[in-house]
Amino acid sequence: MKKILSSKMGFFSIAVFIFWIKTYVIYKTEFTLGVSGSMQEFLLFFNPLSSGLIFIGLALFSKGHKIGRRIIIVEAIMSFILYSNVVYYRFNSDFITLATLMQTDNFGSLGGSILNLMAPYDILYLFDIVLLIFLYKKFKPNWTFERLQLRKPLLVLATGLVVFSVNLSLAEDDRPQLLERTFDRNYLVKYLGMYNFILYDAAQNIENSTQRVLADSDDITEVQNYTKAKYAQPNEKLFGAAKGKNIIKIHLESFQSFLIDYKLHGEEVTPFLNSLVHDESKSFTYFDNFFHQTGQGKTADAELITDTSLYGLSNGSAFSTKADNTFQALPAILDQRQGYTSAVFHGDGKSFWNRDNMYKSLGVNEFYYDSYYDMSKENVINYGLKDKPFFEQSMPYLKNMEKPFYAHMMTLTHHHPYLIDEEDATIAPAETGDPSVDRYFQTARYLDEALKQFFEDLKEAGLYEDSVIMIYGDHYGISENHNRAMKEITGEKITSFKSAQLQRVPFIIKVPGVEGQGINHEYTAMTDVMPTLLHLLGIDAQDYILFGTDMFSKDHKEMVPFRNGDFITDKYSYVDGAFYNNKTGEKISDPTESMLNMKETAHHELELSDKVLNGDLLRFYSPNEQWEPVNTGDYFYPTLKENEKINDTDGVKDLEDDTKASNENRVDVSENEGSKEEGYEEEDQNQNETKAEEQQ
Repeated sequence: MKKILSSKMGFFSIAVFIFWIKTYVIYKTEFTLGVSGSMQEFLLFFNPLSSGLIFIGLALFSKGHKIGRRIIIVEAIMSFILYSNVVYYRFNSDFITLATLMQTDNFGSLGGSILNLMAPYDILYLFDIVLLIFLYKKFKPNWTFERLQLRKPLLVLATGLVVFSVNLSLAEDDRPQLLERTFDRNYLVKYLGMYNFILYDAAQNIENSTQRVLADSDDITEVQNYTKAKYAQPNEKLFGAAKGKNIIKIHLESFQSFLIDYKLHGEEVTPFLNSLVHDESKSFTYFDNFFHQTGQGKTADAELITDTSLYGLSNGSAFSTKADNTFQALPAILDQRQGYTSAVFHGDGKSFWNRDNMYKSLGVNEFYYDSYYDMSKENVINYGLKDKPFFEQSMPYLKNMEKPFYAHMMTLTHHHPYLIDEEDATIAPAETGDPSVDRYFQTARYLDEALKQFFEDLKEAGLYEDSVIMIYGDHYGISENHNRAMKEITGEKITSFKSAQLQRVPFIIKVPGVEGQGINHEYTAMTDVMPTLLHLLGIDAQDYILFGTDMFSKDHKEMVPFRNGDFITDKYSYVDGAFYNNKTGEKISDPTESMLNMKETAHHELELSDKVLNGDLLRFYSPNEQWEPVNTGDYFYPTLKENEKINDTDGVKDLEDDTKASNENRVDVSENEGSKEEGYEEEDQNQNETKAEEQQ
């Protein structure tokens, strides 16, 4: 060993070997990659080698002792990239992409929870860097100052390319079309490695950015033909049943359906929501097989999907990268077809997820963000305004909206790491030993209580009876990183199949004058929300490019694609490359031709949606003669103070008094907007640095 380390090439070899083994160990211990079979296990072990040879090998072109320093620097950079993905994966069960890095405001999606995601043993991930520094200092006096002969680094790079070629060939044999259909980043990392995935992701982003330039009107034809063929005729009894009624859409942050009817310490966690599910007055319909379909955009994806019936992007968030696109979204359609006023209510900064720009493209008339709320310290926790003061302070604005209206209420408190003040906790935490999972039930109870009060306020304000009320969960709250704790909660081992089933989120709806269906077992998802609402309002969804179908239609399609290419039907599921029987949970070893065709359909649907977003194809499509493309210049979302100046005679001052806004003691929860507001105390700037934008 001493002899090896006394040469530069020997030091390089040790560095590559340590990097290789460290990466493989992290693959096995930190990521759930669904490795199956000896070939996949071999490729998982083998794939870091090419990256080590190529990237660390670049340091060999340096002169003299600089080789050692640059080897250490390259290894440190690669270790940082790897560890960043470890932390990111612990909450998101996904890998960092270029698109998420470009979302500078939102990369705090880990935000205040980043420390919660780190573990004491993470210090061990520095071992290789410390060891290399020690070996470099000890053995560099034995090195010469001459540059290595050029053939040596060139041979190393050539070897790295050969190793990668072998890796790719074996991967393609085991997983045909690996690089053509890349919905699931787990597959790319499993087969090609973390660093090769990063390069591939960068190439994909370049390709996607060129699609808009090259797109033309012919590209929308294939999409149009697909969506028209998928269209489901409306339920005759319900078509137009909600015409002219207000729509109040309530967004439950990180709320999974297993919470419904769940008892902790003998108590119902969500007694109010349970009462709606089992409503004796038969006002509500609860879809117990409703699934979220979000990707890296989390909450922003949920907003996009439910208002456009398009899928989120395979990488990053359309809210952050496609806000300049043309959309045909619910707010604009309801405005143009039936004179609805639309608004979003959110106790957070207006620029998070680029909402202040994206909402204009969707045609949202009004946006009530942190400037309109009392953001004093007692009202704020974690990501922004607590849910109880949020609903309470939103009521004056809601009551003053021009009717009919489409109001989107977005909650915040029930978000990882599920922090809650002691005085707000009305149920004891769970006892799994996993802090996030244990607190999850406490913030869910708080949200449930906030909803109950909001319903009472709606009734008192005279808004309840005449409004469609829609409640939905936006995405999972507990990732696969918490499978051990979730096994204690559910009483079952969390396999890949079980994890897919846990992606159910609530969907509860009340339509004025219409008897609810109680519990509806239809398999539905977020893409189905827009066509369902359109038909309830008497607007034919067939005019629009929609990937979902009416949930109340007898022709509704019970296939739920997920953003990673998996999908679920009422009888079977396709998860991590395998089919499963929904009733038994057993793997289906010999899938039928119908199942394989369904997989192709699900993947084709995702590809078409990506084409719409990446090519901005809706600019080439007019749904009907009445449609006018949204002009973003017609929309403006002023702060409360700016609104006062604009509308100093129409009661905005009274609204300010009603909400008791206190700018002198305001907690800043927005990186970009908060620092601009008058009266923000300097000490509150610390909140910015721990603020996480929602990967909600």
